[in-house]
Amino acid sequence: MMQLKISGMTCVSCAQQVETALQQVPGVQSAEVSHAEGRATIEADAGTNVDALVAAVAEAGYTAQSVDDARDRSGSADVRARQVASGGEGTPLHIAVIGSGGAAMAAALKAADRGATVTLIERGAIGGTCVNVGCVPSKIMIRAAHIAHMRRESPFDEGLPPTPPSIRRGPLLAQQQARVEELRHAKYESILDGQSAITVLHGEARFDDGRNLTVALNDGGRQQVAFDRCLIATGARPALPPIPGLTDTPYWTSTEALASDSVPEHLAIIGSSVVAVELAQAFARLGSRVTILARSTLFFREDPAIGEALTAAFRDEKIEVREHTQASRVAYTNDVFVLSLPEGELFADQLLIATGRMPNTDRLNLEAAGVTMNRSGAIIVDAGLRTHAPTIYAAGDCTDQPQFVYVAAAAGTRAAINMTGGEAHLDLRAMPVVVFTDPQVATVGLSEQEAHIAGIETDSRTLTLDNVPRALANFDTRGLIKLVIEEGSRRLIGVQVVAAEAGELIQTAVLAVHHRMTVEALADQLFPYLTMVEGLKLAAQTFSKDVRQLSCCAG
Repeated sequence: MMQLKISGMTCVSCAQQVETALQQVPGVQSAEVSHAEGRATIEADAGTNVDALVAAVAEAGYTAQSVDDARDRSGSADVRARQVASGGEGTPLHIAVIGSGGAAMAAALKAADRGATVTLIERGAIGGTCVNVGCVPSKIMIRAAHIAHMRRESPFDEGLPPTPPSIRRGPLLAQQQARVEELRHAKYESILDGQSAITVLHGEARFDDGRNLTVALNDGGRQQVAFDRCLIATGARPALPPIPGLTDTPYWTSTEALASDSVPEHLAIIGSSVVAVELAQAFARLGSRVTILARSTLFFREDPAIGEALTAAFRDEKIEVREHTQASRVAYTNDVFVLSLPEGELFADQLLIATGRMPNTDRLNLEAAGVTMNRSGAIIVDAGLRTHAPTIYAAGDCTDQPQFVYVAAAAGTRAAINMTGGEAHLDLRAMPVVVFTDPQVATVGLSEQEAHIAGIETDSRTLTLDNVPRALANFDTRGLIKLVIEEGSRRLIGVQVVAAEAGELIQTAVLAVHHRMTVEALADQLFPYLTMVEGLKLAAQTFSKDVRQLSCCAG
């Protein structure tokens, strides 16, 4: 058996291309390629030439290296780390980190811990998107909106008469921003202040070449920064659709929406994914009339059952979801937005654009450093967070990887290990995703469609929540749990959940997928009764029995 380290793969399809190329080499009996690990495992006849394997991978457009050769050249991981952590003549390795969000902070701290000196460069607020204008403020707002909704109505209104709240957005915003500032100071600013190996520059970085940066300092002047390694972790910003007239209006992105001290009477939202649906429901529960304009359907890239379930829940809350609708023009007249739609004009007091995010790479002069991007401007990285430039790595939302802060932080840590001579890969095969609507949406692994595209034969079961005792006890049976397994092996390869506490139960599914559990093994585990996570066990049992015929907590 031989193993190759593969660089340049960005998706499962890349791995399939490499696998096909290797299987065509004379003498190769089988080849299995993992995009997540950046590695190929080959069974071949004795005497099969490694150079032929490397050449086949190169012809497919990727780079291969014998794992044994790589180890021989650099020695053990610890020795290699000590070698690379020296920048020459006994000086510590110097790493430049551009950005200060989840990926940047994780990388800077890990690199410093491994003996490097770090210059961290940030043009805006320390902490990046998540703590300042993303995860933290949005989840605070969503939670406040949930409390408002529960005071207004709940499944227990007959015995607990509702008391509709008076919404005071100003104090809510002040509370939200105070917590943001508290977390930014505690988790970012104060930590950086306590790190003698990390120097912070406040300014905008631009590459001169693959070894040097010029930083335009915020307080004036310029500073040259030479580096041995560099991590790009500049994040992303809201993307704008090319709708005529849009840029001439005072539209909102998520940044302005979360910072608004008022709640619009009628909010129109263009978008159909995470930011669009989370903020749609939050503003609706705080008092706005909300209209969502979806180019296709809600979550059209996911299993159709997810979008259908969430659309039904939204319409029950009087949130208008217009599917297969696009605005051809936007105008702003007399303090009113006018959207031109196929069925006529839509008037709104405020317009939120939530059509995705674009990487912050356009002002870095990446061409000078030899860093390659895809058509969207995202930096192409391999599983070790390496770019096409040998001294430069990238992590987080500015890359072609999923845009989640926990992915960014994990990537930053692994990039730092690799920059300082170690060997670490980012494995996204069991990556959880949570959408903080009510009911929540949570997924891990492959949907049926994704599995079929990858050539995997599947079986699946969908359990509605009226079969989950906890949901019945909560008088809230909105949603579903769907399990996808690989036919033959019976391994669990994907889970999709729509439920009130989906985000709290998905990690159990993550561990099941990660550890390659069969659906029978999952069904045989002990789950505490009257918990939502018990729904995973019940869903697993549906592969072999009718759970409607089981007693409570039947094993």
